[in-house]
Amino acid sequence: MWKITGIAVYLLILLGIGFLAARRMRDVKDYFAGGKRLGFWAVAFSSRATGESAWLLLGLTGMGAAVGVRGFFVVLGEVLGVAGAWLLMSRRFHRLTMRYDCITIPDYLEARFRDHGHLLRRVAAGSLVVFVTIYVSAQVDATGKAFESFLGINYFAGALIGFAVVLCYSVAGGFLAAVWSDVFQGTLMFFGLVALPLVGIAALGGVGELSVRLGVIDPALMMWSGTSGGWTPEVVCGTIGLCFIGIGFLGSPQIFVRFLAMRSENEIRKGAAVAILWTLCADSGAVLIGMIGRALLTERGVALDTVLGANGEAVLPELVDHLLPAVLVGIYMAIVLAAIMSTVDSLLIVAGSAAARDYYQKVRHPQMTDRELLSTSRKITLFLAMLALSLAMFVAIRSEDRTIFWFVIFGWSGIAATFCPTMILSLFWRGMTARGALAAMLSGFLAVPLFKFAAPQLPVVGDAFAQLAELPPAFVLSGLAGVVVSLADKTGRARLEGIDRDLDAAAG
Repeated sequence: MWKITGIAVYLLILLGIGFLAARRMRDVKDYFAGGKRLGFWAVAFSSRATGESAWLLLGLTGMGAAVGVRGFFVVLGEVLGVAGAWLLMSRRFHRLTMRYDCITIPDYLEARFRDHGHLLRRVAAGSLVVFVTIYVSAQVDATGKAFESFLGINYFAGALIGFAVVLCYSVAGGFLAAVWSDVFQGTLMFFGLVALPLVGIAALGGVGELSVRLGVIDPALMMWSGTSGGWTPEVVCGTIGLCFIGIGFLGSPQIFVRFLAMRSENEIRKGAAVAILWTLCADSGAVLIGMIGRALLTERGVALDTVLGANGEAVLPELVDHLLPAVLVGIYMAIVLAAIMSTVDSLLIVAGSAAARDYYQKVRHPQMTDRELLSTSRKITLFLAMLALSLAMFVAIRSEDRTIFWFVIFGWSGIAATFCPTMILSLFWRGMTARGALAAMLSGFLAVPLFKFAAPQLPVVGDAFAQLAELPPAFVLSGLAGVVVSLADKTGRARLEGIDRDLDAAAG
């Protein structure tokens, strides 16, 4: 009863946020960018809640249970990625988007590269629709798993309940509802991930006992390489792949649209401190939860998945149920849903804006009024949401051994490889042209499935690619394509009128 009450209260709060945000809606700038009036606290918590998703609460905790201390390489990559985005890129990006009066990422790309033919806008919008749909479908899948693990509710019923709530408040309230709900949900996530490890370590009898128990279960759990075989080439590639997960923060649209929405660049330094501290504490807490759950809930010789599910992804609900009273179990269920919904709402708004404003209005119907655009945006967002739901249900029926961590990472990698190299080069290299940006985006878009499915099948190097994962090579290939094509594009460089002045102003 307590569990259900806690979830019901949480879901009602989200619906209330959506209602209040909808009443504040005045124009498309509000719907897509919160009116560009956000302070550092809202931007920091919203960017972190959006950037983490279900993989943090279920995926990274599961990784901590499966590989032990090796999971902290993900934490390292996340912290470096968040710090790089805030400290190196956000100020330049904010200044340029203010200069160009942008309210979406494709707006920025088109203005920065002087692409008057809308080609970059089309590619950016199409890429977002594809990979955001995959990413959102992973979150829907995680919602069903969370309801099933915590409450014993049927997977499909749980997925539909959670999905319906997030759809209501995000479609109604737009970007502002997403940000307000992210602050609420990001706070829940932070305190939940910091508090549970403290309770778990106390139950174990100290950090020393955690190390001893994990060493008995499997000595590799306390080795940074994750294996008694040491640092083989495959292990090194796998470690690079884990660290590279954080590179997706260096330009992903669902993150950078929050920098665009800040009311002033004076918010950046304070926001950076909050975001970096949040990431370090919350991500470290997630890995520790997995390690503590493995120590408390399994024994030597017992297979991980017999107790904690595939790749340990049931470790959080199992540990919460083992350590906490029922009323707190309900709160942790809300925290898991917070991680999921804080990402789904933001992604839906980004994808909806890409399809509705960046393609339907800007390319197909430039005469469309803002009032008409708002209505169309809600309809397209609803359609994309239903598409993601259908994909999640299809994958759930066809694949029982799927894992949230890698399901999410594929969608995350697609967005990151498509946009991040282009965003980085656009801010720091004057010679980047529209053709170079197009080459980089298309290369990144196509490289993700290539390195995910084809490269691991290659003889000799296939195992290394499998361990490295798809993001690092796709990211590098995208960046190289952007540089090579831009260097060869003399005509494109001649069209970049005023770019030196723009980048000087952004850097100054």
